[in-house]
Amino acid sequence: MSSATAHEGEPGHGHAHRHDHGSDPSAWAGGGTLFAGVLMLVNGLLGVFAGIAGIAKDDVYERVGDYVYKFDLATWGWIHLILGLVIAATGWGILKGAGWAKAVGVALAALGIVTQFLWLPYTPVWAVISVAIGLFVIWALCTDTSEQRTGP
Repeated sequence: MSSATAHEGEPGHGHAHRHDHGSDPSAWAGGGTLFAGVLMLVNGLLGVFAGIAGIAKDDVYERVGDYVYKFDLATWGWIHLILGLVIAATGWGILKGAGWAKAVGVALAALGIVTQFLWLPYTPVWAVISVAIGLFVIWALCTDTSEQRTGP
């Protein structure tokens, strides 16, 4: 057995090191950040459509009898339209890798959660789904440390 064949299976001798990226937490966080950007973009666009529906036709959503947060549906429509545009733009920024987008994304996801909680009586199922999306976005953006790493 030659010395070349004796060392073939050992690391550092003619073979590149193999890394299992499936268990790398930073790879999961990076993928989560990408998915968070897509979710923000889509959720923002859906918010824009909900806002347009609330503004254009005041009877699209069922009126709630005596609700603590008394805005008319046109006001809710404007809130959803403006917030949806800003959330979609931030999602686009996250997908483009803009430095400002992560922090703004966390703040807007939190604001979106509060807004959907207040909107809960009008569209309960979608509000709960949107709150879950917001929680995932916050988690994904807060756990991605790819900018803070200095090593290879």
